[in-house]
Amino acid sequence: MPKIYGATVDSETRCTHYHTPLDVIAIKFKCCNKYYPCYKCHNEDTSHPIQRWETEEFNTKAILCGVCKHEMTINAYMLIEACPNCDAHFNNRCKYHYSTYFSI
Repeated sequence: MPKIYGATVDSETRCTHYHTPLDVIAIKFKCCNKYYPCYKCHNEDTSHPIQRWETEEFNTKAILCGVCKHEMTINAYMLIEACPNCDAHFNNRCKYHYSTYFSI
């Protein structure tokens, strides 16, 4: 299982910033190749700016389900509301932060 960095509060990738029952994904940040629960965790833990994933990189496995630890591509994640492996539902409000992580 990939290591999760940041201010996690449980084993399902929830953090001090986002910790509802649906906040169960971690994002691999392109700039440092590390999984964090959110951009706030990344910014608190690093001294470099976030590098967004480019459209042509959306087939990269960069999303981790915090429940079953299944890794999925950015493209797959953006098309679903639940993990294709364990059916854990994701927070659909995360889409409002896509432009922080992905060049869309």
